[in-house]
Amino acid sequence: MTLAERRVAVTGLGAIAALGHDAPSLWQALISGECGIRPSANIAGNRLTSRTVAEVQGFDPAVHFDARRLPMLDRTSQFALVAAREAIAQAAPDGIDGIGVDPRKAGVVFGAGLGMHTLDSAYQALYGDGLSRLHPFTVPRIMPNAPASHISIDFGMRGPSFATATACASSTHAIGLAFHMIRAGLLDLAITGGSDASLTFGHLRAWDALRVLSPDTCRPFSKDRTGLVLGEGAAVLVLEEWERASARGAMIHAEIVGFGMSADAGDITAPDEAGAAQAIDAALDDAGLNPTGVQYVNAHGTGTRLNDRSETAALKRVFGDHSRLLAMSSTKSMLGHCLNAGGALEALATILSLREGIAPPTVGYRVPDPECDLDCVPNTARRLAIDVALSNSFAFGGFNAVLALRQTR
Repeated sequence: MTLAERRVAVTGLGAIAALGHDAPSLWQALISGECGIRPSANIAGNRLTSRTVAEVQGFDPAVHFDARRLPMLDRTSQFALVAAREAIAQAAPDGIDGIGVDPRKAGVVFGAGLGMHTLDSAYQALYGDGLSRLHPFTVPRIMPNAPASHISIDFGMRGPSFATATACASSTHAIGLAFHMIRAGLLDLAITGGSDASLTFGHLRAWDALRVLSPDTCRPFSKDRTGLVLGEGAAVLVLEEWERASARGAMIHAEIVGFGMSADAGDITAPDEAGAAQAIDAALDDAGLNPTGVQYVNAHGTGTRLNDRSETAALKRVFGDHSRLLAMSSTKSMLGHCLNAGGALEALATILSLREGIAPPTVGYRVPDPECDLDCVPNTARRLAIDVALSNSFAFGGFNAVLALRQTR
């Protein structure tokens, strides 16, 4: 077998988000059409246009981390480690050593995760409260590579490890690059995904200024949509070289078969149909797939007028008449827009859609939009035979990333 022929299996899944503190509970909530969007329980709203967020509630970090470790961890890294521990426990019940992989061929490729809670509180202490000194761990808690670093330390991953920073495509880029590195023989095992905990007063004020936040909820592809809703959480995948995973009897949830990237090279915030279509085409080409072989797309689907319209147009451009046969849903309607973690959570949902044969719904859909006229699986999950699916991420800055995944066979 040549390196180019190496297949990549997904053998572990972990998650935490507004709909659940682990992957199974999150999946059940998704297919039940539950919405995790609600007024924040943690942020005062008297100076915010909207307090509507998809917040992880009831999370006690002291349950997961001891008193020595916790001061080193921003909420973003806490989420990353909780999800990583779940994914690794599923992929390797006896621990990483039980897989038998050389630690030098095991790496972490993770979406950059800024320690926003630490940053927000540090600024408040420095500028608001007039303190002269900050917590000594402020820098290691804030740094965007902190989640990747903590995961590599926890599990002894000594191979190529790094963080990717492409706004809300960050974790999709991370998964795609980890996939390519395993396929090329640079890694045999990767922990990959993304984490984000940006629901702070300062960050929400910044998003307020963009005038893209919905005052109530997220209704992707519905004509009466009013914008996006920010969320938080993490999702982690364990990827392995297929033959190794199969030989050790690992449960294989799905196969990653292609990854496409592109840049719009246009507007810093407005999405571009051509750039999105280019990334979709690249993913299909990388996988050696015909567009007619795809049954389901987990859409970027932010609920903004421009994004939903351009994504619909991009799918029509790539799939032509076959676009009318696609099921295309936005799980952001339930999870919110989890920014650096969004692509990973959506990839996890796509993998479970393939495994279980269910397309999650786009909840909150009320009014058909002639410019968003594809099948968005409105409001109710659907049983669907899915062999191949795509997961789309189209980020501010014009950076696009698309994963192609296949049911195990």
